[in-house]
Amino acid sequence: MKILVTGSNGFVGRNLVWNLKEIRDGKNRTRPNLTITQIDGYDTDTSETLLDEACASADFVFHLAGVNRPEDPKEFMEGNFGFSSVLLDRLKQAGNTCPVMLASSVQATLTGRYADSPYGKSKLAGEELFFRYAEETGARVLVYRFSNVFGKWCRPHYNSAVATFCHAVANDEPYTVNDRSTMLELVYIDDLINELLDALGGAEHRCTYRTETGSGTPVPIPSEEGAYCYVPVTHHATLGEIVDLLEQFRKMPETLIIPEIPAGSFAKKLYSTWLSYLPPEKMVYHFKSSVDSRGSFTELIRTMNCGQISINVAKPGITRGQHWHNSKWEIFIVVSGHGLIRERRIGIDPDTEEEWPVIEFEVTGEQVRAVQMLPGYTHEIINLSAVDDLVTVMWANEPFDEQHPDTFYEPVLTDDRTESIHPEKGNV
Repeated sequence: MKILVTGSNGFVGRNLVWNLKEIRDGKNRTRPNLTITQIDGYDTDTSETLLDEACASADFVFHLAGVNRPEDPKEFMEGNFGFSSVLLDRLKQAGNTCPVMLASSVQATLTGRYADSPYGKSKLAGEELFFRYAEETGARVLVYRFSNVFGKWCRPHYNSAVATFCHAVANDEPYTVNDRSTMLELVYIDDLINELLDALGGAEHRCTYRTETGSGTPVPIPSEEGAYCYVPVTHHATLGEIVDLLEQFRKMPETLIIPEIPAGSFAKKLYSTWLSYLPPEKMVYHFKSSVDSRGSFTELIRTMNCGQISINVAKPGITRGQHWHNSKWEIFIVVSGHGLIRERRIGIDPDTEEEWPVIEFEVTGEQVRAVQMLPGYTHEIINLSAVDDLVTVMWANEPFDEQHPDTFYEPVLTDDRTESIHPEKGNV
């Protein structure tokens, strides 16, 4: 399959072309139904001859080229309608009726706040041109009305408020929010690209449009017979919600708190977008470590609902821990060195009227595995090496709270200990 992408150097174009290349080169195997042999990109610096050749041989055309912020509003019609006409004429001349996708805009509805939009009028003219082309040639036409697309590689101060805010916050630049309550319908670039790849495979999502009473907002209505296509995954967020999340992201190196970013959420996609705007000096940050003669303890990441991750370094011969928790639980993973983890349920076994036996786990960085510290069990980890540090990754189900630490000193080994249990070696 040979593919032509106009506007290939733009925001959507670059993301699409790179994803097409991954499929072409066999790096992305999630689209087994797509076999791509050639990708032709067309932009302002591409020769007309190459455009003619691509139009003659293309099996699918993604028409993403357009004008967003011209110096003269008249350029909207020339760039968005004029070049669309040129493209379709070249396809006609070549006798090529391959499927053609058009990147239009929700502003083409000319409803609500878009009623007098010169940009919207130029996009609507392009849509009508494409629909006439479909009637004349029988070609499959896919017209998408995009709104507020955001993601990596989007230019700030151009056509995306999200890109502008991400760039400003990531680079500690001032920014202005005129109305925090302004609601945006947002399309993430990866969701958009997934839809375009679906369309390439003949599985586009089609719709009609309905205008909401009062707000004048156009809403896509899924319909297999719809004239338009749409991206089925969108998000709604106010400008206030967006900048508040970005400010949380900015503070993360200091607080170590990762905000709630569940799978598929707007927050997760915004976080990925924000990271792409970080300058080199902010791609690295430092931790505060508690260091003493025994070694060090460093918190790496905190979350509100999924606990925290830390690194513990114990010097040769050192024992760390010797405490228990009521509700908190932990997982210890030794990644370097040779150590011994001991745990003992606190209190007396009513059957034996003796302390509960000590459970022992010998651990090394050569055989990475997880050992769980159970609630109600006092525990410790001992560096068995005489020369090497013991490095342990520790996860706790909740961040440490100085006001409610749920941590109580209790030696694992006492004078009353009568038995040890080693799961790998049997009882001792």
